[in-house]
This record gives sequence, C-alpha cells and structure tokens, in this order.
Amino acid sequence: MKNSKLINTLKKGNIVIPLYLIQNYKKLNINLEEFIFLIYLYNIGDKCLFDPNKFAEDLALDTKEVMNYINVLSDKGLITVKTLKTDKDLIEEHILLDNFYDKLSLLVMEEVNDSDKKETDIYEVIQKEFGRTLGTIEIEIINAWLDNNISEELINEALKEAVFNGVFNLKYIDKILYEWGKDGVKTIKDVEERRKKRNKKKEESDIDLDIVDWNWFDEE
Repeated sequence: MKNSKLINTLKKGNIVIPLYLIQNYKKLNINLEEFIFLIYLYNIGDKCLFDPNKFAEDLALDTKEVMNYINVLSDKGLITVKTLKTDKDLIEEHILLDNFYDKLSLLVMEEVNDSDKKETDIYEVIQKEFGRTLGTIEIEIINAWLDNNISEELINEALKEAVFNGVFNLKYIDKILYEWGKDGVKTIKDVEERRKKRNKKKEESDIDLDIVDWNWFDEE
C-alpha cells in the first residue's frame, strides 16, 4: 500500500466505515487511502474543526500528508474548507462534508434505480406471469427477440396479450411479435393504433391461435 499508516489505523478499529461505502467508494473517484481519510472526517461529523495537527496525531500521519489528503478531497469536490463564525463571534475554519453527502445520495439513488430495473427485467416479468422459472431454450428465445431489436416494452405488451387470452407459452408470444413485425409495429403506440384500426373495422384477431408446434421451441 502507498500509505500503510492509514491502513494500520483502520485495522485498530479507530474508524467506523459503513459497508455500503466500502462497496462503492471507488465510484467517488478516490483511492483507498483517500477514502479512509474521508471516512475519518465522516466519523467526526458535520462541520468538523479544521485541525491538521489533530488529524495527523489521530491517524499517525505527518501534517504534510494530512494537508495533501485535504487538498485532494477538496479538488475532487468531496469536501470544502470554510471559515465560519461561532456563537461567540469567533472565526474558525471548518471542513464541510456537504458535497460528500450529495454525491453519496446520488449513489444511493443510482442503486435504487438499478434495483427497480432488475425488478422490471423482462425475464423476471415473464417468469412471474408464467408462475415458473424459464428454461434454457426459453431464455435463448427471449435473447433472440432482444438481439432483433424488439424492445422489452413491446415484449411485455405481447406478454399481456397472451395472458389476456389465457395462453402461457413463448410460442404464442413469438407469434404475436411476428404478426406485429409484419404490420410494422415497433412501439406501444403502434400497438394501440393497430388495435384501434381493428376495432374500427370490427375484424377478428389475425393472430392464429393454432400455432405450429416447432420442436426447437419445446420446453425443457
């Protein structure tokens, strides 16, 4: 390690680091030593008094090393050093962590959004509707749809139509997507327009329910 002093301080248990930060600190564009120093400040709390000598003593560092960390974290937009007036009208320098908290909240939001995306993953959606785990061949079929630039949104719409008709297999969904493709349907808006036209003409569905039973579609 570049700076074993900080690592040794960490090993002694003098700094409490939330697991979430350990897993995501690299997203803050800082190395391990900078991260440990930042968490040291985080442990002190909001508006910690700017005292490089105390920081150096706590972390077994030279004051020069402490100032370097402060400058680096400041340059990376994670902390700010600001002069504040106390209740007794005394002037003191404090290190503010507002920027760090802002960036941390963005990381949390990104994780929540990623979690939402996983929950709405088309594979998960289909498995939920079918009430079972998808087989290998079924996953390959879905991959083929996606490889052919069929959006998850459109696949989900075809799934809804299949479920509405009481059919729970990918062959039926594949037929729906095939018929939509022939009609130039690429978006949900296209699906809605197609349905409007069919309702207006009072035509029966052109989706053939007697689908050919291809062996390569068989479930495992």
